[in-house]
Order: sequence, then structure tokens, then C-alpha cells
Amino acid sequence: MNGGLLVAGTTSDAGKSVVTAGICRWLVRQGVKVAPFKAQNMSLNSFVTREGAEIGRAQAMQAQACRVEPTAHMNPVLLKPGGERSSQVVLLGRPVGEMSARGYHGGRQERLLGTVLDSLAELRASYDAVICEGAGSPAEINLRRTDIVNMGIARGAGLPVLVVGDIDRGGVFASFFGTVALLAPEDQALVAGFLVNKFRGDVSLLEPGLEMLHGLTGRHTYGVLPFQHGLGIDEEDGLRVSLRGTVRESVVAPPVGEDVLRVAVCAVPLMSNFTDVDALAAEPGVVVRFVDRPEELADADLVIVPGTRGTVRALQWLRERGLAEAIVRRVAERRPVLGVCGGFQLLGEHIEDEVESRAGHVDGLGLLPVRVRFAREKTLTRPVGEALGERVEGYEIHHGVAEVTGGEAFISDDKGHSLDGCRVGQTWGTHWHGSLESDGFRRAFLREVAAAAGRRFVPAPDTSFAALREEQLDRLGDLIEHHADTDALWRLIESGAPQGLPFIPPGAPA
Repeated sequence: MNGGLLVAGTTSDAGKSVVTAGICRWLVRQGVKVAPFKAQNMSLNSFVTREGAEIGRAQAMQAQACRVEPTAHMNPVLLKPGGERSSQVVLLGRPVGEMSARGYHGGRQERLLGTVLDSLAELRASYDAVICEGAGSPAEINLRRTDIVNMGIARGAGLPVLVVGDIDRGGVFASFFGTVALLAPEDQALVAGFLVNKFRGDVSLLEPGLEMLHGLTGRHTYGVLPFQHGLGIDEEDGLRVSLRGTVRESVVAPPVGEDVLRVAVCAVPLMSNFTDVDALAAEPGVVVRFVDRPEELADADLVIVPGTRGTVRALQWLRERGLAEAIVRRVAERRPVLGVCGGFQLLGEHIEDEVESRAGHVDGLGLLPVRVRFAREKTLTRPVGEALGERVEGYEIHHGVAEVTGGEAFISDDKGHSLDGCRVGQTWGTHWHGSLESDGFRRAFLREVAAAAGRRFVPAPDTSFAALREEQLDRLGDLIEHHADTDALWRLIESGAPQGLPFIPPGAPA
């Protein structure tokens, strides 16, 4: 096989990321060497590859579905929103500047088509198949001229297109038909068919509609995937704890100790890498929720201030909403608080920022002996260290450079030298995303939190976060294997879109 496929969607959040990961896992179980690809991703939820490149976490998870290491070629363009109208542009894993939406779509995006096609060609030369994910809808006719992630990449690389629709939202037949009918003839020729996602009930009741859809469009439906809770992989954006639903349904064992542990995560603006708390939600007896009011911190055993693309803006938001005052009171009462990345920085004494917010000198919350200066170069690393007597791995994505002037080291090397972060009493801070995915460290940290909170909580001794992720990906592969027409899907990936697909008027300009 030397094939490819573009998984597009009738809307954002139709299930493209999940379907792409499921197809990848199904293929790799058939012995196919497969890689994921998303030409352009807009997300604050990112990951660092082993070579130090920043890509979307969804593509990193899809690489795990393929059982391969993620690379920058799998997500050559990443847009990290910094506000309503501007984003940081990350090209082949490295930031190249801030750009307004108008500036990006007004010329820069179109010039990147060659770059993304080169990345796709690089992957196709190394793998048997590349499963590509689109973004939003391929029928965004206002953006078609500069498109590099949907039909632009499909036409540029000759990829067949499978359109996914979320039937749980309603209107899926109109969405399928309208998506095709708003594409230019050359684009329509690549749209091979449809995949229904999140169906509830008796499939036989849906079949007359699928037959009529085939009659209207000349295109087959490649499968009807049933609605299943907890199937999300690492989200691009949102406030969902992507593994929490899965764990709550698949792990029925009660808490090991007598008490549960309540974790409140401050839902700061431009929150990044909110999946850091997924590993906590995977623990039986740990209840994780996102909060935006000070009274919601009252019964929390642990408060987390997560990463953010706007540290100074998040700090102002915490103050405006009364959350900053509530956090300061918690610290005075020696109740546990954890700051991660931007959340760590704003817990410090002051911030010098001429890069992200350009606000200059800003006073922090003064809860940790840390001074932060924003550097123009972004730190992108995959460090390894020790904390609380356990090995810990993570990844760093930040412009802020922290000078720690006191407290205890949080994460150290094997000789005891500080690597990152600090701790004062029950207040902790670190730049390392993903550290709580290290099982031994997570258990040790939760034991400290429980002791400080006076909770008779005991971490489960056998929770493996990596194993839970693998179970999740296998469930996605099972979904494709059991509910999609895999023979037809295989032919589509291997041979491309069927010839002679009819044109559906009115179409759109080429």
C-alpha cells in the first residue's frame, strides 16, 4: 500500500480527530505502517516532539494510535490563538511570529501550501499510508482560495476525501449534501463518500436516508459509528477532560481510601494544555472540575492554575473574578495549590513581559519566590527528572524564564540539582506539562495533597495512565473495524476516489 485519505467534516467537532485516530489504529493492527497528518491546526493544546518541535496534541495522540513517534511533519502549521483576532504561527515546530487573521488568510496561508505538501510528501515516502485530518468544514467558500488544510491539500496531493457528520447534532443529511454541493467540480471529484458519527438507536431506521443520499449524490456511506461516551482523544480546544468520561465508565472500582479528593482547575483565559489534569481524572476517587468563581474553591482539596497563552491576561482575570484573593487565602491556610507553566509564573513575585502581552513589569501573586522574564525564544524541550522520590517526565512550552530565589526544588536531576520549579509549603509550581502522567510521581503528589488536605484518600496502586490511553485508542480502532465498511475503506486509501462521481450543483468557483 502507498495510499492516503483526507478525513473532512461537515462542521468543527464532527469527530474528525477521533475518526482519524481510529482509522490509524485499525490500519496499524492490519500491519500497515501508517502516519497521521494535519496541515494546519488551530489549538492551544500542543505537544513537543523528541526533536524539540511543537505540534498539536491531537496529532501526537494520533501518532500514538499509529505506534510511531510524532514529528513536525505531522502538523507543519500550528496556530496558537492569542486573542480574538491574532495567533502565533508555529511553522515546522518553531514559532515564526504573531499574525492577525486577516494577514494570515490574506496571503501568508496560501504561500504555505508548498510547505505542507512537502511535509505530506515526506511522510508518504516513509509510510505505507498517511491519514490526513481536515479542519472545520471543506465547504468554507470564503476561505477556499487560500485553503491548505481541506480541499487545497486534497487536490494538491490527489487524496480521496471522506466526510464525517455528527448525527447527534441533527441535520446530517442536509450537511452531507450541502457540503458536496458547495464544492467546485474538481473538489467534488475527490469526495468519495460519507461517514455517520455518534448515531443512537436502530441503524435500520437510518438506512432509507442513506439510500436516498446515495441517489442524490452518487456517493456511498462508509459506515455508521454508534454514539459512545468517552471516546474523545486530546481535544484541540475546550474544557473537557478528555479521559474523564472513559475512566468513569470503564473503571468501576470505588476509591481505595475512605475519601475522595476534589481538584478545582481555574478556567483561565487562553488556557493551554488543559489535558495536564487528565491523569488526575484517571485516578479512582479523584474528582476534577473546571471553575471560574472563588466560592468553587472552598471545598477543593487541590487548586490548579493551569497553563495559558496569556499569563498576564490570566493574572488580571484571576484578580477581577476574586479568584486571586481566594488562592492567596488558601496559601495562607497551607492548603495545596499547584501552578503549571503560565500558572506557575503568575504565582511568582513579578513578571517582565515585553514579548507576549508587552505589559512590561507586572506584579504576580507573590506566593512563590520566583521572578519571570519573557524571552523571545520559546523553550521547547522534553525533560526527565525526579520529584518526591519518583521519576518524572514532561515537556516544556514557554517564553517565560523563571529565576527561583528561594523555597525547595520541585523537580531535580539524579544528583539532586534543581531542574525546574519550586515549592513553598503546600504551594507548588513547575513549567513541565504532562508531569502527572508519570504514575509514580502522580501517586506521591496525591498522597502529599491528601495529607495536607486531611483527606483519607489513597491513590490506586495500579492505575497506569499509558495503559488507559492505549485502551482508548484500541476502542477507536474497534469502532472503525466493527462499524465501518473496512473493505471499501481499504480500497479508498489504496486506490483513491472512485472515477465518475457525479457533480452536484450549484458547486462553487474553482
